[in-house]
Amino acid sequence: MIFNHAAGVQFSLGALLLNTMIIPIEFVQLHSQNLKLKNIKELVLFWKSAKRELQQRVNHFDLIKSNACDKEIFAELAFCIFTPQSKAISCWNAVKRLNEKNLLYTGTANEIAKNITGVRFHNNKSKYLVQARNLFTINKSIKIKKKLESFKETTKLRKWLVDNIKGFGYKEAGHFLRNIGMGGDLAILDRHILKNLYYFKAIKEIPETITEKKYIEIEKQMNKFCKKIKIPALHMDLLLWCMQTGGIFK
Repeated sequence: MIFNHAAGVQFSLGALLLNTMIIPIEFVQLHSQNLKLKNIKELVLFWKSAKRELQQRVNHFDLIKSNACDKEIFAELAFCIFTPQSKAISCWNAVKRLNEKNLLYTGTANEIAKNITGVRFHNNKSKYLVQARNLFTINKSIKIKKKLESFKETTKLRKWLVDNIKGFGYKEAGHFLRNIGMGGDLAILDRHILKNLYYFKAIKEIPETITEKKYIEIEKQMNKFCKKIKIPALHMDLLLWCMQTGGIFK
């Protein structure tokens, strides 16, 4: 049971009923971390073993697109502002903490910084969050969904986010769009993903720096690789992340 109402989103998780302005999500443990796979055949077998959980997580992202309110979409934006060089779970916990203290949508940069100390570069990121909040605030309310939905092409939306959200590069913008069910075949290219794409020979080298042109080039190579081995692109990032961490988050 999932539906919107004025107070937030209501979820039935087994016997537990939750009312929240932040759509709940958990880390799903699948194995011990730092899994070593020898070749593409083992990668495909590992994907098949985790396929159900991976698709459940993709379904979660799709539900956010169709059910989340503006504030919840903005919470995902905040999460992706926090994630560079920080642990994903720590960043999501920081978002939830800000929400619980009524700071996510109204707090000053200083108030936010004091409550996200588990996030690296928290002083800068708190300022980026406030700037993004101001960008999407109309008549004292967060209005982000209409702006995002005004773009017909996901690639153009990603470019707009990179140009207008301080702290966002192509990786962060793609991460955000994936997490709200608008990612399509957009890649989330962090060092770990690049390392594994190189290891499995999807790319010829790991670039020292990634320009916009190089990012899009590698993204195309990754999508080509996914089609070749018949693993959905939306699964690949989560799958490679799972190899390192032992589970699935976002």
